[in-house]
Amino acid sequence: MSTLILHIETATKVCSVALSLDGNLVAIKESTSDAYIHGESLTLFIEEVFRIANLKIEHLAAVSISSGPGSYTGLRIGVSTAKGLCFGLQIPLIQIPTLASLMQIFSSDVPRQNLLAALDARRMEVYSLMQAPDGTILKSLSADTVNENSYSEFDPFVCFGDATIKLKELWANRDIIFKDNIYCSAKGQVNLAYSKFKAQEFEDLGNFVPLYLKEFQTNL
Repeated sequence: MSTLILHIETATKVCSVALSLDGNLVAIKESTSDAYIHGESLTLFIEEVFRIANLKIEHLAAVSISSGPGSYTGLRIGVSTAKGLCFGLQIPLIQIPTLASLMQIFSSDVPRQNLLAALDARRMEVYSLMQAPDGTILKSLSADTVNENSYSEFDPFVCFGDATIKLKELWANRDIIFKDNIYCSAKGQVNLAYSKFKAQEFEDLGNFVPLYLKEFQTNL
């Protein structure tokens, strides 16, 4: 039996939804907006990917969700939608760490470089993950306050994700390549989610919550 998985990405300003069949991307719908359009667009995007793929939602085997860190509101919208689908269809939920998904999108393009996936966490803070060319994790996921010398022990490296906007200026004098056109996308979940599905690595629907890493601050 074929494995149809819905993938939801709402951790950043990108609202992205994808469908995969047996680990292959078959449809994607996504948009980026400073207005954070997840609330009004997510369910419409879900309907659209099924229309594009000419498939029905009742054929879903699982739903994967970008589990954070990222936008508090975006993560809550994505997780609540994913849970609702899983409860209603009685199918499993798969969580994919946001930065692991982002790393998956870009890692195959630069196999001989250290990679820093970095998301903006407001002010001079970032959520970041550092990976070696062979896939070894050099610096595990963390929320860090950055300065001119942050992560210098890993130079040279390639930096990507929405934090590059502020990091390019801060690290202008270092041996770092910035890729500021690489963003979170549901397509980054496809291979990871299919592997987890085959291994039956599912979440407890009643207890699952996103990974925020930081406490919510209303003055941000």
